Formats: sequence, C-alpha cells, structure tokens
Amino acid sequence: MRFSQMPYERPDIEELKKKAGEIIRAVEEAQNPQQQLDAHKAFTALKKRFLDMSTLASIRNSMNTEDPFYEQEKAFMDENEPLLEEIQSRFYKALVSSPFRAELEKSLGSLLFLNAEMELKAFDPIIIPELQEENKLTTRYQKLMASALLEYDGKILNLSQLTPYMESTSRDIRKGAFIKRTEFFITHRNELDDIYDRLVKVRTSMAKKLGFKDFVELGYIRMGRNSYGPEEVARFRNQVKEHLVPITVKLREEQRKRLGLERLTYIDTPLYFKDGNPRPEGTPEEIFAAGRKMYDMLSPEASEFFRFMLDNELLDVLSRKGKAPGGYMTYIYSYESPFIFANFNGTSGDVDVLTHECGHAFNGYLSRGMELLEYKFPTMEACEVHSMSMEFFTMPWMKLFFGDRTEEYKYMHLSSALLFIPYGCLVDEFQHVIYSNPDMTPKQRKEAWLRLEREYQPYLDYEGDPFFSKGGTWQRQIHIYTSPFYYIDYCLAQICALQFRTLMTRDYKTAWDKYISFSKKAGTMTFVDLLKSSGLKSPFDEGFVEEVASSSLKALTEMRP
Repeated sequence: MRFSQMPYERPDIEELKKKAGEIIRAVEEAQNPQQQLDAHKAFTALKKRFLDMSTLASIRNSMNTEDPFYEQEKAFMDENEPLLEEIQSRFYKALVSSPFRAELEKSLGSLLFLNAEMELKAFDPIIIPELQEENKLTTRYQKLMASALLEYDGKILNLSQLTPYMESTSRDIRKGAFIKRTEFFITHRNELDDIYDRLVKVRTSMAKKLGFKDFVELGYIRMGRNSYGPEEVARFRNQVKEHLVPITVKLREEQRKRLGLERLTYIDTPLYFKDGNPRPEGTPEEIFAAGRKMYDMLSPEASEFFRFMLDNELLDVLSRKGKAPGGYMTYIYSYESPFIFANFNGTSGDVDVLTHECGHAFNGYLSRGMELLEYKFPTMEACEVHSMSMEFFTMPWMKLFFGDRTEEYKYMHLSSALLFIPYGCLVDEFQHVIYSNPDMTPKQRKEAWLRLEREYQPYLDYEGDPFFSKGGTWQRQIHIYTSPFYYIDYCLAQICALQFRTLMTRDYKTAWDKYISFSKKAGTMTFVDLLKSSGLKSPFDEGFVEEVASSSLKALTEMRP
C-alpha cells in the first residue's frame, strides 16, 4: 500500500488493555505450550497494530510539525506508549515464568527470553509517569529544533537548509551561515538547558526507582545490550583515542593545506576541497532515477527493494518549512514496509540518504518474512552496520551522482568516516559522565564537553564563537536528547563497515555475500554472535581498531586527490 493511503486510527486504549488482559490470562492459565505459543502470536498481532498507529502518527508529525491533528496524535502516543510497555512487561513476565519454558525456547529461541528478561528489568508501572514526561520532553526538543526559521541569503531557512551555505567555497558565506546557526542556539539556550536538565533528572529518577545505581545501567538495558557492557565500550573508546585521534589530526592538517589556509577553524571543517565539496548532479527526481539504476545493478534483491520503496511512496526526503530535522528509517509492520525520512539539501548528504538509510530499509525488507516480531531487527549497532556498510557497497556507482568529481567524493566519504568515530565516542563518553553525575549544572555539563572535546577533537578552533566555544556543541546532537547511549552504536558499526570496505577491495562478491548473510539473520543473534557467524571481527577484539585505522589510512593515502 502507498504510504499516503495507509489509514490512521487512534488506538482504543481501553480495548487494548482488555484484549491484552485476555491474552495474558491465556498464558497464565495455559495447560500446554501450544496454548502459550498461540497467545504469543495473538499478542504480537495486538502489539503490531498499536506500533503501526504510533509510527504513522510519528512519521506524519515529523513530516509537518505544524499539522495540529498529528501534533495531537503524537502527544496522545507519547502519553500512552508507556502503557504498552506495562502491558508488554506483564505479558513477558508470564511468558518467562512459564512451566513450559524449555519447550517454548525450542519454538521461540532462547534469545527472546534473554531479551525479555532484560526488558523486565527496565520497566515497572511505577515509572510510567517518568516515561510519559520523557516522551513529552523529547518531543518538545524536536519541535524546538524544527521551529528554526533563519533569514539568510534573502531566504527563510531551517537548520538543514543552512548546510549548503556552511559548505560554501566563500569563507564569508560560511561564516555568515555559522553565525546564523549560533544566533538560533543562543536565543534558545535556556530552553535547551532546561529540557536536558529535566531529561537527566527524569531518567535518573526512573533508574533509582528500578533499583539501579544510575541511568547508565538502565540506559544499557534499554538499548538491549546483551553481549557487552560499559567496560567493553570504554576499552573501545580508549583504542579510538590511541589509534584514530592522531589520524584525524593529520587529516585536518592536510585539509588546512588543501584549502590554503593559515588556520583551520570550525567554519572550515565542512569544506574538504578549495573548489567546493562534490555535490550530486541533477534534480531530486534525477537523483532518485540514478538511485534506481544503482540498485538495479547492485543485486536483484536490492533492485526489487528500491523499486518497492519508490512505488509505495516510502521515501520523504525533500526539506521544507515545518518539517522536523534529521533523518531516520522506521518500519510499518502491517504492510511490511520500511519508511525513510530525510531532508535533502543539495549536498553529498542527499546521496548518503540513498545509501545509509536505504541500508537500514533494505534490512527491513529482507526480514519481511520473519514471523517473530522480537527478531525482526537486531540491536542498534548491528542495524547501523547494515546502513554504514551499504554506503561502501554502493561506491562503484557513485559516478552516477558525482560525475567527474567521483574520486573526490570517495576520498571525502572515507575521511568523514574516520573523522566521525572520535566524535561519536566523545558523545558517548559525555553521556557516561552526565548520567554518572546527574546533579551537574548546565555550566558543568558544558565544561565536561569541552574537556572531552580536547581529547577527541584536539584540532577544533571555534574562533571564540559565543555558544559553541563554551561547550554547547552537544546541544545540536539530537540523539543526546532523544536516544541516550545510542551514539556509540554508530562508532561500533563504522568500524565494522570499514572492515567490509577492506574485504570488498579484495573480493567484492564474497564481501557482499557476507553482508547479505549478516543482514538476513536480522535479530536472531546478539551483535557479537552475528559478526562471528558471518566471519567478521568484533570492534571489541584487541588490536582491531588499530588494524582498521591503518588499512583505512593506507587507502586514503592511495586515493589522495
């Protein structure tokens, strides 16, 4: 079904509670495992229906944050999603304590029960008020960011539409665009501090009520981390500091020389080449046509997937007034349909949408036949492997988008991948510091960011910018507000994607087969086991970060424009 035709109907919460109660009683009173398996199937159908209505409300709200109907529906979902968590908690509590658990694990798999037990630790009805407040605060942040109306170059622009000016070959234009962005953040500085302060307090309150030391412990469980913890992540970050940060310093110095500047500051970092960054050629329609050709040539399953997305209006990527910033992929279960949301702005990022978000969506498409909702998608770092690896697998077709500047784009893309990982680790360590010290003031949080920024991005020079030089950069990172502890997933995935890149330079078909194997397993294994089963190394393996950093630097040296 085309997205525009997908009907939305506000869920009847009382009816949902009633049906869920009947299903839970069926589990509790079952006389044999088959009755509990039937109850699981019924619960899955009930959950899918609610999730789809929540997803439709969320998508349509982000497509137009000024639409009063979907603004109201999003608020309704924010209020009631925690009630679904309560229902799910009661259902899983009955399922994991079943006297037939051994038989159930043969049909449903032991990982489902491991993950269910983790979910049970992360929820209790006593935290429903905090969950509702958390939803309201994250929605408030997103609405604030979407409200940006910046007057520049005789136009009214949102934050995403400002990006091309921030990449201009004219330093004056770049500087003017950065100043405009700073003005927005200064204007809303107090509200940004207030929203985050409330989020830290409400998340800490949840953790304490559930018996955790702090939100760090709860945050890891909420992310479904079932094969590693904060210690492994800390070791990974330390390897990044040791082996990748020095490389990024070199890359920025080379960039300074390439641009012919005496001093490289934060308003220069988005510009990789003196004559401008490579940009996709053609209209959005022509970019889509090139994307269709690319996926047609990549593989039969990729071709089928992309045509499905186009035919069913499952990409909303043009930037416009009132549209929420950022990009994402989500999934509508009733129609087995991935959906991609993004903001085209005329930069190379538009092509990245057609590769990164399509990597997510392709995995969703490949897992369409998977009956068990719990295994439809893996944990987030594995999902990001799907997307970031697709960026590299599509490199042979970049000429369709960038023409004569294809090699420059490839260099910029690989450089960006290496430069990103320390930044992502900075975001992660910052959140560990914040949630381990929840009573920090806004000023202390910004001081903590600046301290960590010097460790991970020592080359940064803000030219005394009145907002960003004072430790405010993290406040433009939506994940810090809406998805705590998510960001390290991008870093773990980027390392794995770089591993795929190295493999494909040796044998493209073998690398693609490994990728398909990894993707098709969806969420049937833990992240570490997924990698192992597909013949891939783990980011937590000793020496792996150094190995990837070395091979990537060698590749950059060979392709240096």
